[in-house]
Amino acid sequence: MPRAHATAEELAALAPLAGLSSARLAELAQLAGVERVPRGGDPLQSQKPGSSLFVLQGELLLAFQGGGTLVLVGGAGDGCFPLNRQRQPVQRAKAITDVELLSLEDALLDTLATWDHAVKSDARFVASAFSLGSLMQGAFAQLPCAHIEQLVRRFEPVHVPKGAVIIREGDDGDYYYIVGSGRFQVERLVGGARVILAELKTGEAFGEEALVSEAKRNATVTALTDGDLMRIGRTDFDELLREPLLKQITFAAAAEKVRSGALWIDVRYPSEYQYDKLPGAINVPLAEVRNMFAVLDRKREYVAYCQSGRRSAAAAFLFAQRGFRVWLLEGGLKQAAERAS
Repeated sequence: MPRAHATAEELAALAPLAGLSSARLAELAQLAGVERVPRGGDPLQSQKPGSSLFVLQGELLLAFQGGGTLVLVGGAGDGCFPLNRQRQPVQRAKAITDVELLSLEDALLDTLATWDHAVKSDARFVASAFSLGSLMQGAFAQLPCAHIEQLVRRFEPVHVPKGAVIIREGDDGDYYYIVGSGRFQVERLVGGARVILAELKTGEAFGEEALVSEAKRNATVTALTDGDLMRIGRTDFDELLREPLLKQITFAAAAEKVRSGALWIDVRYPSEYQYDKLPGAINVPLAEVRNMFAVLDRKREYVAYCQSGRRSAAAAFLFAQRGFRVWLLEGGLKQAAERAS
C-alpha cells in the first residue's frame, strides 16, 4: 500500500514549488496524496486531465514521439519537473523500478504561484485565513490574477481585544473582514431579544452583506476572544472582490440556464416567496444563506433573485465566496416584470 501523503521536503524539491514557504509546503503536504506504480507499469495511462505528474521515488523511462528516451529519477534533476510536461511529447512511460508518484492539479499550481508572487512570504497570508482551501474554493479562487496583488496590498491587519464590537447592527457598512485568529459571535435583535446566529472562526469572512446590498448592518459581531482580523474598505472591496464575484444575468439567459438544469433561489421572506415565486424556485431567505452551504449541491448552477436585486446580490456574493456557481438575476423580479410588460 502506498503511503498517504508526500512530505514537505519532497515537495520543496519540485521545481514549481521550490519557492514556497515552509508553512505553505507543510499545508500542501497534507493534501498531496501519493500513488504507487509497480515496476513495468505506465503511469501516464491513469493520468488525470488538467494535472501535472511528478516522480517522488524510483526511476522512470520516458520514450518521446519522434525518438529519444530519458530516465527520470525521483527528486533529482529532470525528475523535479512534471513528467507529462516535457519539452517533447511523451509517447509512453515505463517504470524501471517501483515508482511513487504525485499528481497536482494545474489550477492549484497556478494559484500557489500567483499568491506566492503576490505575498512575497508575508506571514499574514500563509495563515489559516488564506489556507489552500480558501484559495482554491473560496472568494479568492475566482479572482482575476491581476487583482490578487492589489488585494494583498490593501488588506489592513487589525488586532481586537476580547469583548470588542467589530460591527454593530444598524450601522453603515464600511469594511469587509476576514478572521485571522480568534472567535467572533454574530447576533441580531429579533423581537426585542438578542439572538445568536453564528460563531466565526479563523478563515471565515463577515461584513459583506451591507457592502453588497448597500444596506445597514443587519447583525452585530463581537470578539469572544482576543483576535486578529484582516479588513479592506468599501471602495477596495467593490473594485477587487464584489465586481469579480457578482455575475449578473438577464432573465431570458437565466431562464435558459434553469431549463438546462440550474435552480432558482428566491432569497426573500417566505411570505414574499409564496406570493409570486418563480416555478421550481427554492426559498433561501438571505438570513439563512450560510446554513445552506453544507446542503446545496456544489455541482449545480444557481440563479439568485429577490424583488430589486439587492438582497439577492448579497446572497449571490455569500454563495460565490464559498465556491458555488451562482448567478445574480439582473434587476430582480421588478426589472424582469418591467421588461415583460
